[in-house]
Amino acid sequence: MGRLFAGSLAKGSGLALGFIVMVALVYASMIYGLTPIGWSDVYHSFTNYDTSSNEQVIVQTARMPRAFTAAAIGASLAVAGSLIQGLTRNPLADPGILGINFGSSFALVFTATVLSVSSLPVLTGVSFAGAAVAAAAVYLLGSLGRDGLTPLKIILAGAALSALFTSFTQGMLVLDEQGLSEVMFWLTGSVANRSFDMLKAVLPLMVAGWIASLWIARHMNVLTMGEDTAQGLGQRTLFVKLAAGLIIVALAGGSVAVAGPVGFIGLIVPTIARQFSGNDYRWIIPYSAVLGAILVLAADIAARFVIRPEELPVGIMTAIIGIPVFIAIARKGIVK
Repeated sequence: MGRLFAGSLAKGSGLALGFIVMVALVYASMIYGLTPIGWSDVYHSFTNYDTSSNEQVIVQTARMPRAFTAAAIGASLAVAGSLIQGLTRNPLADPGILGINFGSSFALVFTATVLSVSSLPVLTGVSFAGAAVAAAAVYLLGSLGRDGLTPLKIILAGAALSALFTSFTQGMLVLDEQGLSEVMFWLTGSVANRSFDMLKAVLPLMVAGWIASLWIARHMNVLTMGEDTAQGLGQRTLFVKLAAGLIIVALAGGSVAVAGPVGFIGLIVPTIARQFSGNDYRWIIPYSAVLGAILVLAADIAARFVIRPEELPVGIMTAIIGIPVFIAIARKGIVK
C-alpha cells in the first residue's frame, strides 16, 4: 500500500510540474516573437488592458489566442494519439499516420474550393465529418483478411488513405489556384493568426473529449489486456471502442479545423508519457494532455526564430522532432 501511494504521489507531482511548465510556456509564447514584449506588458494586458499600447494589443489580439490554440491542439492530438495506440495496441498509431488528419483536411478543402463555402461553423462540422470517415475507412481496411486488425495492417491502411487524401487535395488545389490561397490557411499546420473565434468554435467539443477520455481511461486499461480477456471480465468492448472512436474524431477533427494537420504529436507524446505514467491510462491521458500542450507550445516558440524574421509553421517543427522518434520506435521491431 505504501509503495502504491508513493508511486501515485510521484506521478501526481510530475503531472503538477508539467502543468507549471505548460503555464510558463503559455506566458513565454506571449512574450517572444518578431515584436519583443516585456513580462509587464503581458501582465498588464490581463489586469489593466490599455488599447493605446501596441504591445498589449498584440498580446490580446495575436499572441494570446495563438498560445491557447497551441496548448489546446497539443493536448487534443496527444490524447487522441494515446487512445488510438490503446485501441490498436500499436505504438506507431496516431491521427496523422492513420490518415484521420488528412481526411479532415481533404473535407475542408473540398468544401472550401469545390462548394465555395467559407462559413466557419460549416467548415468545422465538415472537418469532424472528414475525420470520422477517414477513421472508419482505416479501421475497415485494416480489418480485412483472415488475421483481422493487426498493427502492421492498420499502419499500411492509414498510409494508403493518407496518400489518397493528399493526392485528391493537391489535385483540387492545382485546378483551383484561387482556392489554394483560401485553404493554405489550414494546410500549413500552423497556429499563427488564429483567432479566439476559431478556437471557441471547437473548444466545447475538445473539452468534452478531454473529460470523456478521463472517464474511459479505466476501460482502456481493461481493453489493452486483449479482446478475449476484456470480454471475459464483462466489458462491452464494442461500446468502449465506439466511445473511444468518437472521442478521437472530436479531438483530431477539432484540431485540424483550427490549425490544420499538425503531425506526430499523437505519436511522440504518448510514448513519452508512458515513461512517467507506466501503462495505466488513468495517468497516460492526463500526462499526454499536458506534455502535448508543452510540445506544441515549445515547437511554436522555436518556429519563430529558425528563419527569423519569417516563421516556420509549427507542423514542420513537430515533423522534425517526430520523424526520428517514429524511426526509433519502428527499429525496435514493435510493429509486426
